[in-house]
Amino acid sequence: MHSAFLDRYIEFMLRRRWLVLASSVTVMLVLTAGLQFINISNDWRDMLDEDNPQLVAYDALEDTYTATNAALIAVAPKGGSVFTREALGAIEELTEAAWEVPWSSRVDSLTNYNHSESVEDDLNVERLVDGAESLSDEDLARIRKIALAEPSVAGRLVSHDGRVAGLVISFTLPEHSDAAEIQTYHYLRGLLDKARAAHPDIAYHVTGNVFVNQVLTEAAQDDMGILAPAAFLVIVAVGAFLLRSLFGTLGIIILLIFIVASTMGIIGWTGLVLNAANSGIPLIIMTLAICDSVHIIGTVNSGMSQGLDRDAAIAESLRDNAWPVFLTTATTMIGFLSMNASDSPPFRILGNLVAVGMLVAYVYSMTLLPALLSVLPLRARAARAGGSAFFQRLGAFVVARRTLLLWSVTAVAVALVAGVPRVELTDNWTTHLDKRYEFRRDTDFVIENLSGVETLEYSLNAGRDGGITDPAYLRKVDAFAEWYRAQPEVAHVQVFSDIMKRLNKNMHGDDPAFYRLPEDSRLAAQYLLLYELSVPFGMDLNNRINIAKSATRMTVTLRRLKSEELRALEVRGQDWLRGNAPDLANEASGYSLVFAHLAIRNTLSMLWGTVTGMIVISLILIAIFRSVRFGLISLVPNLIPSAMAFGVWGYLYSEVGPAGSLVTAIAFGTVVDDTIHIMAKYLKARREGLPSPEAVRYAFNSVGSACFITTMMLVLGFLVFATSGFAISWMLGLLVALTLGFALVLDLLFLPPLLMAIDRNT
Repeated sequence: MHSAFLDRYIEFMLRRRWLVLASSVTVMLVLTAGLQFINISNDWRDMLDEDNPQLVAYDALEDTYTATNAALIAVAPKGGSVFTREALGAIEELTEAAWEVPWSSRVDSLTNYNHSESVEDDLNVERLVDGAESLSDEDLARIRKIALAEPSVAGRLVSHDGRVAGLVISFTLPEHSDAAEIQTYHYLRGLLDKARAAHPDIAYHVTGNVFVNQVLTEAAQDDMGILAPAAFLVIVAVGAFLLRSLFGTLGIIILLIFIVASTMGIIGWTGLVLNAANSGIPLIIMTLAICDSVHIIGTVNSGMSQGLDRDAAIAESLRDNAWPVFLTTATTMIGFLSMNASDSPPFRILGNLVAVGMLVAYVYSMTLLPALLSVLPLRARAARAGGSAFFQRLGAFVVARRTLLLWSVTAVAVALVAGVPRVELTDNWTTHLDKRYEFRRDTDFVIENLSGVETLEYSLNAGRDGGITDPAYLRKVDAFAEWYRAQPEVAHVQVFSDIMKRLNKNMHGDDPAFYRLPEDSRLAAQYLLLYELSVPFGMDLNNRINIAKSATRMTVTLRRLKSEELRALEVRGQDWLRGNAPDLANEASGYSLVFAHLAIRNTLSMLWGTVTGMIVISLILIAIFRSVRFGLISLVPNLIPSAMAFGVWGYLYSEVGPAGSLVTAIAFGTVVDDTIHIMAKYLKARREGLPSPEAVRYAFNSVGSACFITTMMLVLGFLVFATSGFAISWMLGLLVALTLGFALVLDLLFLPPLLMAIDRNT
């Protein structure tokens, strides 16, 4: 930044301090007024672009059949069996009450299952349980035998051991269904509370994709209500302890309030939508925005401790930090803007808004902060010399042990980076929340005791209207279902061919030998028509066959799978279809598959975005240091920390979810900050004629303390994220904190020895 212009700017800022303060307050109030317009969505479709191929396929499935939004309630009698009068009565009561849940379109349970049988050569279709309290022991035994033998019931509406029953509520929600989901969620919670009170000896557990949005939104609200204030207190406490300046800390508090309020107001004015995935924006901005102010306030305190008056110290601090602060802001913004490569809109919004927040932080740091410091009664603190003395000694140690440090830090880095291949970039929506949340505990119970909650959905086309009763078509569908049932990842398969087998048996006097597909298309069509005329209202087959009877739906319920395992299973299914029934070949769909594909697409797109951001930042570093050599040297301590953090993660945890694709983009633009400050001071000393070792000492004395303080604030701020119960938040917090910690170590113990080794002077 040109010194003459900067001097005029500083003079104006200090001379017109009250005007600057008044202008800052006015701007902040205008921007903050946008808070009233902030939109928060809990619609999972907001995670995807409208042209996302998996979303398009999912919507096509829902348009053909009924909606796939569902809640699954597990009913677990403490006595150990659902085949008792009390347990079946409770299920019967809940089944009837579930029809009253807002937006429910269908309820399937053990008690209202449409059991068909032959009665005097007629087809009789009736509820499996009707009037549970009056059932005899023989009736209970009969119901148990039927339920556990029926493929469409066992493993879906009752566990194979008969200890847990399932009740499935299907929902047809309106577009932009946030309010409807919230209404449904709270109504069903209240319904289950009543059921628990009426039947204290029965446990109820509810899960399902219809509630994922709501529970994730609640988790995000928990984070904002608890973690945001905690992060604020941590940052303020660390600032007060390390800066040792009461009014300097007050300046930081006021600055953070202005930055966060203004940025969140901008979100409201622009009409952008927030959801659970990007709800951490205020926390991230608050954590990152502190860096510029610490460098400025730290230099002001240092100047005053050396005898400068307050305004002179502020002016000197701005001259010293204007250019480095501008550069660190620019690189941080570039790092976050690289998130625009993401395949998921909320991540793009997160990157753009944090970048805007960094720009807001820079503007306030260069206007509001100096004006504020000039009116606060700052005092020089002799205690700051202790910090300077420590970094003087550290600088001397690094110079004296340069070779040992260069090789030992390199060895440690190599050992940690070796853990990177152990990292698995995976995802599973059932593990997005930890076990402090009831929804996660309920989901785990359902998966472990009843059935899976993830599905693959197929629409299998017969090729013509009415073709679903063609024996050749039914054989192919049945063979495909049997192939899936043989896969170890599969918990249950619901398929139309099972219905036709049962009807064929019914129409042959319930002879078990006829539990097979009908061999005559016309007879099969008659069976189907007779069955449809017999089932009660609301329990027809519209959720399994399309209107033209040209396609049927097959639902494959899965055990808990990682995203790559789910994608691999779906590929195997496609391979089977191409090899055995090519005319049925059709891609699977389903909520879980949508996000399994999003996980890999987002990871790859973010990787390219991060690489692009790194290239841009590298070119900037080469330009500002006016040297390809120093620009490339500065990249080493910026690239390695993320790899070291992922290596540690590989050794300790292995699996990392969507947060993994964000870490490098977030961290790279941030870790550059300390490198820029250290390199800027080092090169300044070299240009003034100091030898390389003395330039290192000068850099430690000038910015060592500020780099340490800002990094500690960032590390502790991001560690607050690590206490979240939301997987994206806690993984992101821990990984970024690790990355920043490693970056500080490399900047202090590796970069200076590397500079002295390469930048030798005579």
